[in-house]
Amino acid sequence: MKPLAVLLFLSTTAMAADLHPIVEMGTDYLFGGSADGKWIKAEKAAKTMKGRTAFRVFGLTQEVGKATAGKPKSAKAEACADMLEVSLSPEPKEGVMALSAPWNALPRKPQIADPTQQVFVDAVRDFLKDRRISDPKVKITQVLRVDLDGDGEDEVLIDATNYFTKDNDVPMDAPEHGSYSIVLLRRAVAGKVQTELVAGEVYAKDESTTPNVYEVPAVLDLNGDGKLELIVHSHYYEGAETTIYDCSGGKCKAVLSVGCGL
Repeated sequence: MKPLAVLLFLSTTAMAADLHPIVEMGTDYLFGGSADGKWIKAEKAAKTMKGRTAFRVFGLTQEVGKATAGKPKSAKAEACADMLEVSLSPEPKEGVMALSAPWNALPRKPQIADPTQQVFVDAVRDFLKDRRISDPKVKITQVLRVDLDGDGEDEVLIDATNYFTKDNDVPMDAPEHGSYSIVLLRRAVAGKVQTELVAGEVYAKDESTTPNVYEVPAVLDLNGDGKLELIVHSHYYEGAETTIYDCSGGKCKAVLSVGCGL
């Protein structure tokens, strides 16, 4: 083998060993992965998955199983053909994310808090009032406490949705004035608690659009830096999307996403 070919082979082999793919459970979509703490798109990550890749499967509060996967393939559904699917075996019966990595993706487990606590209700109400909803009807669906960055202090994640429908179903028509679905992050910044919108929609007036429901199904360290990323799932009546948010730089930013819809 010629020297240049040897270098290319070694470079490709090293990248495959150092890249850690991430798969969404339920859809089996390949997000991409991480390498040396950097986020890698799905197309690039897929090129390194040539054999059987070992994955660990995680839910909201624990690792729930292990599985292996072969080479990613285009999604079977015609409408989702731009997505890459990874078939896991044995197929996990539960879990949110599958990660091929040696580190513990749940170094700090989220604690489910009481969503009726007044401090959380007030935080959502104040947020909505700032978005021009004068009399918010607060409906919190989940509150999580978790130390995202490992500094010993918990942050708070709040899911709140109210579309004025039965059982918080996603409306198939335009949302009503005053409706919303949001994921909020509350954390201390320079000694003061701040509330940040991670993802969501707020309708201060009637709009002709298709609304989504947003929620946090898991909080995991997906790139091995010891800090937890937020996984935010959103869905509407004809599709869904899941996005990984990195909140370590002062503001939450989307780094990888998968989804499909009509």
